[in-house]
Amino acid sequence: MAEEGYNPYLIEKWDRKHSLAYVREHFSHLAEDELDESVEIVTAGRVMTLRKHGKAAFANLADETDTLQLYFQFNAMGEEKYIFTKKWVDSGDWVGIVGHPFRTQRGELTIHVRECVLLCKALRPLPEKWHGLKDTEVRYRQRYTDLIANPEVRETFRKRSKIISSIRKTLEDHDTLEVETPILSVLAGGANARPFKTFHNALGMEMYLRIATELYLKRLVVGMFGRVYEMGKNFRNEGLDTMHNPEFTCMEVYWAYADYHDMMDLTEEIIRNAAVVTCGPGNPRKVRFQEVELDFDKPFRRASMLDLVAEYTGVDIREVTDDEEARGIARERGIELKGTESRFTVLNLLFETFVEEKLIQPTFVIGHPTEISPLAKRDPENPDYTRRFELFICGKEVANAFSELNDPIDQRFRFEDQLRKKEAGDDEAHDFDEDFINAIETGLPPTGGLGIGVDRLVMFLTDSRSIRDVILFPTMKPLSSRNREEDTEEGQA
Repeated sequence: MAEEGYNPYLIEKWDRKHSLAYVREHFSHLAEDELDESVEIVTAGRVMTLRKHGKAAFANLADETDTLQLYFQFNAMGEEKYIFTKKWVDSGDWVGIVGHPFRTQRGELTIHVRECVLLCKALRPLPEKWHGLKDTEVRYRQRYTDLIANPEVRETFRKRSKIISSIRKTLEDHDTLEVETPILSVLAGGANARPFKTFHNALGMEMYLRIATELYLKRLVVGMFGRVYEMGKNFRNEGLDTMHNPEFTCMEVYWAYADYHDMMDLTEEIIRNAAVVTCGPGNPRKVRFQEVELDFDKPFRRASMLDLVAEYTGVDIREVTDDEEARGIARERGIELKGTESRFTVLNLLFETFVEEKLIQPTFVIGHPTEISPLAKRDPENPDYTRRFELFICGKEVANAFSELNDPIDQRFRFEDQLRKKEAGDDEAHDFDEDFINAIETGLPPTGGLGIGVDRLVMFLTDSRSIRDVILFPTMKPLSSRNREEDTEEGQA
């Protein structure tokens, strides 16, 4: 093209007046072989397929809303425009189209093209059978190709956007202020997880990517913001699987004067409202995930960790008062131990090993041991346990919430316990955050806090098998140069 004086990247703007969905909606009434020359359609999109004949050609044009057939005809376009289109326009190219709505003799709604403008030349071809790119590695590494080839993937991410908007609207309807807190911090706190480390050259110090937003958000409640939330990225330097990505989206919300019962009610409301995105307004909020129908209309089950472990294992930890006895129970059931675990840690291990995967319908698990909940308020009737819950769906944790610990003396004690664990080699234990203690000493009112894993929620609401299916650009191990070339070729084959 360049040798003949054509620059396929010269066009700076195209004044598109109609989406393809608009054309389909407003001209579906046309009869077979009817052409409406009274209406001029000005649209644009990517050419997905192109079938060239002598003095006529057909193409499928796609935009973000729909796919529609184009009909190119020598007499309608004129010799110069038709020859240019036939010679230079290929599958994958972006074009601007001017024409009229038309229905073919075979009944297909079509745009009868009068003018075709090449907006951008694609140098790489579309995948063979563009509607069927299935190799998951290629799909994740070349998401742009995946989005071109698989319209259902685009639909998943549209739903993701609407789900996030729904979460925001629910919180805003409760007068909750959206805020932004630091992603870089000198301490990694708010969760038991291994952080990513980096180095600030100007300050000459080590810093961390946040693993949670909790500690900063509670500082804001101390600072007289009664209801706050943040929707953002957290980072955890841990493994990758179908439920875990090192960079993930989380929503955390904190309400002054609320408790974890209020957070359970809020969680149900958030998820039910989000389910409308996939179920449609006014329809039952029942969602198919893999082979299971999830019913979000029913009240979510609420059960204590102690009762669930007893139900599924026959072990009632309330009757076990000796740590060694508890460890023996765990070993009998095939759980590997370090030999220092308390009966409360054993309770959690029994739950994770034998109970989690059986919680299919939405279930609030309440009453976690204080030992594994360093930021949750103790249960006043049983201080070894906390006013905490986790929400499980299809055996996976989706939400975590507390009646927040606001006793600075107890908080200092628990941070010190976490520090001892860190010094003993637990790289997921909390750092000691003195400034957070200062904030709590300034006065944190009774507060309910909630965190929801947005990616997992989107998975369940869109029937997606892997977290990578709901993250546009998931974390992937880099390819070698040779593998990268093979990967690219496979995406185009």
